[in-house]
Amino acid sequence: MYSVLDWISHWLKRVIPNRQAVSFIIILTAGFMTVITLSGMLMPVYAAAVIAYLLEGLVSLCERHRLPRMAAVALVFLLFVAFGLFMLVALLPVLYQQSASLIEQVPAWVKSAQALVTQLPQRYPHVVTRQQLDQLSSVLGQEWLAFGQSLLSYSYSSIVNIITVTVYVVLVPLLIFFFLKDRDRLLAWFGQFLPQDRHLLNRVWAEVDMQIGNYVRGKLFEVLALFLVTFLAFSLMDLHYGLLLAVLTGLSVIIPYIGAVLVTIPVVLVAYFQWGASPDFWTLMMTYAAIHILDGALLVTVLFSGVVNLHPVAIIVAILFFGGLWGFWGVFFAIPLATLVKAILNSWPRMDEAPVGERQRT
Repeated sequence: MYSVLDWISHWLKRVIPNRQAVSFIIILTAGFMTVITLSGMLMPVYAAAVIAYLLEGLVSLCERHRLPRMAAVALVFLLFVAFGLFMLVALLPVLYQQSASLIEQVPAWVKSAQALVTQLPQRYPHVVTRQQLDQLSSVLGQEWLAFGQSLLSYSYSSIVNIITVTVYVVLVPLLIFFFLKDRDRLLAWFGQFLPQDRHLLNRVWAEVDMQIGNYVRGKLFEVLALFLVTFLAFSLMDLHYGLLLAVLTGLSVIIPYIGAVLVTIPVVLVAYFQWGASPDFWTLMMTYAAIHILDGALLVTVLFSGVVNLHPVAIIVAILFFGGLWGFWGVFFAIPLATLVKAILNSWPRMDEAPVGERQRT
């Protein structure tokens, strides 16, 4: 009987002679351990490297239009800085103001919800009892107290956060500029530490580069389109905190499935406490649902046809796994990281394949 141990033994016998596979395992393990252990200290470097990789597409586009490399880097970098200043000066203050106002409204919403809940035993005495409501109120009160304490502790650490943001604002743009400017020199420096025979590594990187590039371009367009459409709908209906909710709706598509569910909750709450169960509320709900249906049925199909062909179960597992490792950033980069894993599995030597050395000799 062919056991699991026999399968592992057969796999090791075929992979160990493959020098490319062994080198790739070492490089992958070293890179993974470096990211895990040094993420606290080198997070600005990681963030700058990711942004520089995304901006490299624009630099290459400028170079294809016969613009010198240095001029293309300067142009793209200035556009990036201008966009960052717009975010910091124009957009973020409005979002912060609306977020603060939304948080201030939460206690009033809680009181309104409590008033509605206290009427349930009178309307549905056979379903909800007064004792059950008292227990629920006690649990919710404890959770609300813990949430308030966490906000207070967060306010105490705001000075540290301000310092961290300041470091990011200064260091990350500088790192992005030098990553773009000295790309070839940096890649050549890293390349001297890699094995000369790196066919497997190049094949994995080619697939990851193509998949992630197409995914990022499509996802950025989807975020922008969804933000503009929802902002237009919220503005026409004069929904409170429309800009904040539209930004959250646009960003929700970065986290498949989970993001849409999480953002729908504040949209429903704001609309309900603004209008109640009125025609305006149901009109907004139908409009919001129609936007997401069109996004999933039309926009995603057009933008991501043949790109990042991952099963929904694989996407959810990637979100849970990488989110557990790196928190928000793990969730943010779950799909690209899952694409990397998929490319590794696709390029890995199969059980029925001969090692690279044997194929070359034949």
